[in-house]
Amino acid sequence: MQRRDLRKPLGGAEFAPETTYLNSAASGLLPVRTAAALRAALDESASYGTMGRDYFGPAAASRASFARLLGLSEDRVAIGSSVAVHSAFVAGTLPQGAEVLVPEGDFSSLVNPFANRPGIKLRTAPLEHLAEAVRPGTALVAFSAVQSRDGRIADLAAVREAARTHGARTFLDATQAAGWLPLNGADFDYVTCGAYKWLVSPRGVNFLAFGGTEGAGAERTDGGAGAWPAPLHAGWVAGEDRYESCYGPIQQHAATARRFDEPHAHYSYVGAQHSLALIEEIGVDTIHAHNTALADHYRAGLAELGHTPVASPGSAIVSTPGLADAESRLAEAGVRVSVRDGQLRVAFHLYNSTDDVDRLLGLLRT
Repeated sequence: MQRRDLRKPLGGAEFAPETTYLNSAASGLLPVRTAAALRAALDESASYGTMGRDYFGPAAASRASFARLLGLSEDRVAIGSSVAVHSAFVAGTLPQGAEVLVPEGDFSSLVNPFANRPGIKLRTAPLEHLAEAVRPGTALVAFSAVQSRDGRIADLAAVREAARTHGARTFLDATQAAGWLPLNGADFDYVTCGAYKWLVSPRGVNFLAFGGTEGAGAERTDGGAGAWPAPLHAGWVAGEDRYESCYGPIQQHAATARRFDEPHAHYSYVGAQHSLALIEEIGVDTIHAHNTALADHYRAGLAELGHTPVASPGSAIVSTPGLADAESRLAEAGVRVSVRDGQLRVAFHLYNSTDDVDRLLGLLRT
């Protein structure tokens, strides 16, 4: 891949922030096209109601776009509202006494639904030893591809292979990864993702993808083995014919992962349709190269200033101990970052450039 000029952000005129925005690990910036689509949807609602003229169209487009980003067919992707709901769903598929292995200190929306499910045995291990902690009797390994706290990237291949060796399923939270880190959804049994960070979409957009061996049952047409889990939170949108599924028990659930859909927030998915299209246009590989080069530029600058960030090689997120007190001063200067676990967390995305990095380093120097 040809090295591009890091002095120029990706996306061109799609982004024009009034701040130096280095906080995508908290939430992303909306592209201009997305903001315009949301305004239009609000105007439309004044005459056509809050479900608009086409309630399902933007959601379907968003589903298909996310599926392509993971290399899956769209019939393996369900839409929803939050990681916590999807984690609770996955927890509900497990039998009493099932052991779930998670990394120490992983994000609570992923972990807490398992901790609160009666009968589940929750076990933790350091992220760097997660693969070797999988053992006979482990039913599920639930983990984030990239840690929210400090940007460390899990050894995806090692965890996947360890789980396969011991007959465990895998549940990957891609919220801090999808949109900049290349991922193959088929490598994991379940993948959840909140789209409001690196996929630069409104809050309220969440996906649950079924990869691996899960979700291929008698009602499917792809010839896979196994069966869909029970659609524990199925509402009317989960029916094969949605408008025949509005009253009483659903007689026929959708034959695809749509059976796990939640009635979605219309405006959020109107925005997601356009944001995800932009991510596809630029390409995750291009974004990955851009983001990680900026992060490496920042790490080099920190070293010159005598600071040592948490080791997170290859990550677009850089967290540094000893700099948390700088956050308020940076905010006053219009630089948006965050503090997590007492560390200054900085995240680099497609709308950033070396000018942003150098401005941050200059402020940290003073």
